[in-house]
Amino acid sequence: MRLIFLLLLAALTAICLAALLLITQKAALVIIAGAAVICMVVGWLIIGRVSAHLTRDFRGLVATVREFNDGNKSVRARAQGAKEIRQLADGINRIIKENETAISARKAEDRRQNRFVGDVSHELRTPLASIHGAAETLLDGDVDPEYQQRFLQMIIENTERMTRLANDLIELTKIEGATGEIPLRRFRPRQVVDKALTLLEPTLEARGTEITITGDAPEILGDMDRVQQIVVNLVDNASRASDAGGKIEIGLSTCEVRELGPQVHDKNLADVEFFALLSIADNGPGISEEDLPYLFERFTRPQKSRARTSGGAGIGLSIVKAIVTAHGGAIDVRNRKEGGALFRVFLPIPPDLPKY
Repeated sequence: MRLIFLLLLAALTAICLAALLLITQKAALVIIAGAAVICMVVGWLIIGRVSAHLTRDFRGLVATVREFNDGNKSVRARAQGAKEIRQLADGINRIIKENETAISARKAEDRRQNRFVGDVSHELRTPLASIHGAAETLLDGDVDPEYQQRFLQMIIENTERMTRLANDLIELTKIEGATGEIPLRRFRPRQVVDKALTLLEPTLEARGTEITITGDAPEILGDMDRVQQIVVNLVDNASRASDAGGKIEIGLSTCEVRELGPQVHDKNLADVEFFALLSIADNGPGISEEDLPYLFERFTRPQKSRARTSGGAGIGLSIVKAIVTAHGGAIDVRNRKEGGALFRVFLPIPPDLPKY
């Protein structure tokens, strides 16, 4: 628009100078007046056409916003016309995209919560039904003492099972909902492994599980108790998955971020160069390929080895994943060629700590 005015002004000035230099004063005035009128008319026509284009483009943006407000969340503004209008259209599209992303995330969260409620209800339904049936039988009276003992034991076992489920859910909610920073302490992963195995020693001996530890890993910063919980859960799961007299191999080492691979390499880990790697492998039946993508979701029990009768509610691996995420790390799982499953936990090594 500014350029149009400058061009008209230059043309009018040139005509005036030519008239003053080449013809008489009276004729020059007539020419100047005519030129001024022509320039005004031409300018008015040009301005009107430009304004019509601008108005049309603005009307298109207004229509886009109105359609979006009316419920069409997929509408997009056309980036055309003047630079400023294109920038405005890009801004509107960016806001629409952000809104669309937020709505999708909210819907996904709603679905997750609904599924979670359904899963919890399903988990509670069986033990509650068992307790109710046993209590009704006992209330009817005239029950043989042997059966009384069996029904009472059933009530106790199902009550303990629901208690474990409630504690696991509280623990998971506490980890995932934590708003403050985790307590940081320098420690070597081998310390955590040794403490975890000490806690599990009676259980592992009863199952006849053989443990082998290889390698070492440098110091990391984190919550020692939480990392110990990772080891306890993974080793206990590996022991359950293996047959009596099974073997578990625990490996400790250092790895670079490029070794994580695409299945665990998240953009949030891009600033971390080195990780302490904790690997736990068993010689059990492994995990079906169909279960692998969902293994860390709540209430997932792959294979018969992790069935309901094993005592787990399918929360343990979700807790492990939440702890690893809280430490800024990553975790993955795969089946070994020689049989069994391999879990790998990557915990970041701060830049100011030795890497080996």
